[in-house]
Amino acid sequence: MSESTYSLFQKGKAHLKRGMPAQATVALEKAKKREPDKASIREALGIAYFRIHRYAEAESEFRKMLELAPVDDYAHYALGRCLDKLGKPAEANGHYKLASSLRPGSRDYQARIRDVS
Repeated sequence: MSESTYSLFQKGKAHLKRGMPAQATVALEKAKKREPDKASIREALGIAYFRIHRYAEAESEFRKMLELAPVDDYAHYALGRCLDKLGKPAEANGHYKLASSLRPGSRDYQARIRDVS
């Protein structure tokens, strides 16, 4: 019997929590194949990719999250982080600004915004 999508997701999240992002990608990729439109799976997989420096793949996951939920402040922030790592600071800054406008009280989001005049 195969694992449920939910148990794969939970296994991936547990690996992330234990600092094992490479192992998390295995379970989360399986979960994503089964439920490609689940933003929660995409977010966890994006985080795992980011932590193992697979920034282009993380970027793809966070872009898909924003297709599914355009006003997700964390997805904008995380996409900005990926874009920074990929050498696209101006585009990253735009996502930091969006994240900050969606959650105005966040110091983390605000701290990332640069004056790129």
